[in-house]
Amino acid sequence: MNSHASDHAGADRHWLSFRIGAQLYAARLADVSEVIRDEELTPVPGAAADLLGVRHLRGRIVPVMDGRRRLGLPAEPAADPLTVRIVMLAHAGHSLGLKVDAVGELIDRDGLEIAPPPPGRASRDDDPVSGVLPWRDGFVALLDARRLYRLEGDDDVA
Repeated sequence: MNSHASDHAGADRHWLSFRIGAQLYAARLADVSEVIRDEELTPVPGAAADLLGVRHLRGRIVPVMDGRRRLGLPAEPAADPLTVRIVMLAHAGHSLGLKVDAVGELIDRDGLEIAPPPPGRASRDDDPVSGVLPWRDGFVALLDARRLYRLEGDDDVA
């Protein structure tokens, strides 16, 4: 097997889990650039309701989304401020922060089958949940970074 094919398979194998509300979510580890503490953001007037603001990170201005609002989850109960983190994601040259209630563990999905999203979720074009993975007497919802960003058609870019 050539190393490029195994590298690609490895990119889909490892996922970083995090909790938003009562639900466990995960993003491909290959899409996660870093995890940082929740710090002050600069609000963006007229922005989408799920955009908390922007922050400077290593000379770049990065938008930060509220994970609860983006995923249609209730604001209550409030997260513990000591565990809240921003998961920095990078996809197709774009950077985005996703505010989560707590970061979990690294998931190795080797041998686990990804199931389609629950009925009703797939009908939303901008729903970022791309599938679910059985995990510890429950499941983890897998996020698609392209849909999370609401990027249109970047798969077609050469």
